[in-house]
Amino acid sequence: MVKFIRDIASHPGVKQLGPGLVTGAADDDPSGIATYSQAGAQLGFNMLWAVIVTYPLMVAVQMVSARIGCITGRGLAANIKAIFPRPVLFAIVGALLIANTVNIAADIAAMGEALRLLIGGSARLYSVIFGMVCLVLQVFLRYERYVGYLKWLTLVLLSYIAVVFTVHVPWPEVVRHLAFPTLRLDHDTILIVVAVLGTTISPYLFFWQAAQEMEDLRSLGRRAGPHAEDIARQHLRRIRWDTYVGMGFSNLVAFFIILSAAATLHAAGITNIQTSAQAAEALRPLGGPVTFLLFSLGIVGTGMLAVPVLAGSAAYAVTESLDWKTGLDMRLHEAKEFYAIFAFATIGGVLLNFTRVDPIRALLWSADINCVIAVPIMAVMMRLGSDPTLMGSLAIQSRLRGLGWAATALMGVTVSAMFATL
Repeated sequence: MVKFIRDIASHPGVKQLGPGLVTGAADDDPSGIATYSQAGAQLGFNMLWAVIVTYPLMVAVQMVSARIGCITGRGLAANIKAIFPRPVLFAIVGALLIANTVNIAADIAAMGEALRLLIGGSARLYSVIFGMVCLVLQVFLRYERYVGYLKWLTLVLLSYIAVVFTVHVPWPEVVRHLAFPTLRLDHDTILIVVAVLGTTISPYLFFWQAAQEMEDLRSLGRRAGPHAEDIARQHLRRIRWDTYVGMGFSNLVAFFIILSAAATLHAAGITNIQTSAQAAEALRPLGGPVTFLLFSLGIVGTGMLAVPVLAGSAAYAVTESLDWKTGLDMRLHEAKEFYAIFAFATIGGVLLNFTRVDPIRALLWSADINCVIAVPIMAVMMRLGSDPTLMGSLAIQSRLRGLGWAATALMGVTVSAMFATL
């Protein structure tokens, strides 16, 4: 078994996986698990189409952000600052920081509650421990080793694929609803659609993948700029493969979470799931102890993967906006402001669990908020990716540009529908 794992790890295709795989896996965080569980519990198999339709759109948007980071050698915030007025920059970065901190609070609360369900004890104590572990690992581990750990941590998401094989799934019914979903276009349904889109295509993923492509170049001792296209071209094929696989893995896991919730919770008449831990607890009598264990462990593992990505993307955005030194490849004393923002977002998320602000209630709206703020960010990002003065001859071409704008339009239409049906 060990030799088999080593052979897989040494495969050239696997070695090329990095920012795209980690970004895609981080998309299935505890708050995302709660959103997908609610979608399956409330609407059954009728929401499975969403993760299939969004796959090419998600790939296009993430590929645009990755190309911007690779070709310019700068993160999204630095590029936005170079092209757009400061009010646009600060509005985007401020919204991202607030949304990510609330998301961290919800994820850490869900991790603590999941561990409490498994072994007993205090969920709040576990939340503090998880937050501190994520912070210490990110600050004191070298970038190359830390990213390696994150890559292997993505395997925890396989637990959600395994869950489906521990419960009864009526596959003919799944295929029928997948091909011909039946949805009522009322406010509650639109909220679920918006939440699924906001969870799948999230702003923090754009900032993280662009920054990681920049970090990868720096870790190789290279500097890419608008005129270093020969260096950037060497990475575009890897970016394409990495993004296709990473987003495919993300959406596959989302598909199975919706599927398992629909086959168990919805079938049993349980249609109101507010947290991932609540979904795990509800699954215990329906799917048995193995299903409960896999679901709960997945919450903890995905949280350990997602919290650093949420805090890190906020840190990149803020420090780039203010021209501070930025990067996980730098030591603490070299980029104090970067790690201070990282600590602020992580500790802020932990502390929210000790205030009157209910992070679980905030979780219900976090995906919708992500969808709302994603629209202007995506529009700005598409403008950057199409700018030949910024991207040179590697500016995004018609197919990628069309998919990117289609994703932006879809998010915009669903957000408009949400407000119109309030």
